[in-house]
Amino acid sequence: MNRVFENHRAHIDRIGASYSALDDGTAVSSPWHVTVIGGGPAGLMAAEVLSAGGARVEVYDAMPSVGRKFLLAGKGGLNITHAEALDFFLSRYGARRTEIATMLSAFGPQALREWVHGLGVETFVGSSGRVFPVEKKAAPLLRAWLHRLREAGVKFHVRHRWIGGLEPREGLRFATPQGEQTVRADAVVLALGGGSWPQLGSDGAWAQRLQDADVNVAPLVPANCGFDVSAVNNCGWSEHFRLRYAGHPVKSVVASFANQARQGEFIITEHGVEGSLIYAFSAALRDEITVRGEATLHLDLAPGRSLLRLSEELSRPRGARSLATHLKGQTGISGVKAGLLYEVLSPQDFADAARLASAIKALPLRLGAPRPLAEAISSAGGVMFEALDQGLMLRTHPGVFCAGEMLDWEAPTGGYLLTACFASGRAAGLGALAWLNDKLKEKLGGQLRCPRVSLGDYPRGQQSCPPYGNTVREIMPSKSSSPRTSPSKENP
Repeated sequence: MNRVFENHRAHIDRIGASYSALDDGTAVSSPWHVTVIGGGPAGLMAAEVLSAGGARVEVYDAMPSVGRKFLLAGKGGLNITHAEALDFFLSRYGARRTEIATMLSAFGPQALREWVHGLGVETFVGSSGRVFPVEKKAAPLLRAWLHRLREAGVKFHVRHRWIGGLEPREGLRFATPQGEQTVRADAVVLALGGGSWPQLGSDGAWAQRLQDADVNVAPLVPANCGFDVSAVNNCGWSEHFRLRYAGHPVKSVVASFANQARQGEFIITEHGVEGSLIYAFSAALRDEITVRGEATLHLDLAPGRSLLRLSEELSRPRGARSLATHLKGQTGISGVKAGLLYEVLSPQDFADAARLASAIKALPLRLGAPRPLAEAISSAGGVMFEALDQGLMLRTHPGVFCAGEMLDWEAPTGGYLLTACFASGRAAGLGALAWLNDKLKEKLGGQLRCPRVSLGDYPRGQQSCPPYGNTVREIMPSKSSSPRTSPSKENP
C-alpha cells in the first residue's frame, strides 16, 4: 500500500473512523450504504474513498463493464497527468481554475502519480512533459484497481442504466436486462460523465433529469473537438482537396488565435480539421463561433522561416518551372501544406510574392462550426459549481454528490482531464463521508468525537470537522470553524 493510499486512510480516519467511538468509548459500526453511479475514474475513486471510510459501496454502470472510456483514452497511450509547474497546470482549467485548484491542492498531479505507483504501475515523463504508464496502457492499471476495490468489498452492477430518482433513501431507478429496479441508499455519488462518446456510456441523458429536479446545469457542448471549415463559399473543403488530403497530417505548424500561439500538428478531415493542435484552441474557437458565427484560426506553415526570408525566396525568378515546383524548391512547402494554400488563396495572391509570403506565415483558416458533441474527446458544461456545496453535494438535494466530467469545467488534452476527474471523485467521496458522519452525530445526540481536519482534506478556509449547516443542524460547533461559503464565481 503506497503513501498516497495511506494518506487516503489517514484523512478518512480523521473524518470517519474517529467517529466510530462515542465519548464514553462505546464502539459504533458504520451503518452507511452508498451508491456510486458511473464506473469511470471519478466514480471508482469515490468508491475507493468511501469504502476505505467504512461505507458499504455499490457501483452501478450502464455498460457491460466499467471504465470503457478510460480504456479508450489509453488506446494511443494513457496520458495520466502532466509534469509541468502547478501554476501552469491550473491555468489549463480556465474559468473554473479556482474550483479545480481546491481539489488539486489535496490530490494533485504528483499525488496521482504516487497513487498509480501504489497499484504496481510505474510511470515516466515524456519529452512533452506528459506522464504515462511505462507500458502506456490503461488496461493493467484498471485491472489492478478493480481488484483492489473488490478486495475492499466494493460491489459492481453492470448493465444498470440510471433512469431516474434523485432521493437515495426514496429510491434510485435503474433499467436492467431483468427490468426496472429500485435501489435505496443513504447517499449517492453521481459520476455520469459528460456527453461525448455516448457509445461508451456517457450520453449526457442525466442533464435533463437534473434540470427537471431544479439543479442548475450548463448546456453540454463539445470540448477538445474538431471543426468544420467554411473555406470555400462557406461549403467546406473543395471536393478536390477533400478527396486528396482527408486523413493527412499537417505537421510542424504554428496555430494562433486570440493572442495565443502554439506549435504542433493537426489532421485534415472530411469536413475540416481536428487533432491535438486544434483541441488546444477548441474552447476559444467554440465560444467565438457561438458569438460571431465563425472563427478564423491562423496557421504559420513555415515556422522556421521569417517573413522577410520567404519574401526574398518567392521573389526569385521561377523561369519555366511550375508554381508548385517553385514553391517547393524555394520554401520547402509541398503536399498538404501547398494544398491548403491553393484551397484558401486566390490566383492574385499567388501572383504577388509578398502576399504569398504573408499567407504562408499567417494562413487564415475560417471555421464555421464545432463537430457534434458525440465526436468530441470531452464535453464542457454540466452541473454548475454554484449548485454544489464545498463537499460537492447538491444544495437542493442533500445526500446527492457529483463528480467528474459531469461537472461544469473543461480542460485541454494532456492529462488535465483525467487528473481533475480523479481529484473530484476523491473530493466527492470525502464529502459524502463527512455528510454521513454529521448525520450520525445528529442521530446520536452529538456524542461522537469530532477531531480537527487538516486544510488538505477540505477546501481552504474550512479548518474543522466539515459541517453541513444548510442541511443538518450543527452538533458540535467549534470556535475555530470557518463559516461555510459558496464556491467562488471568480475567474482566474
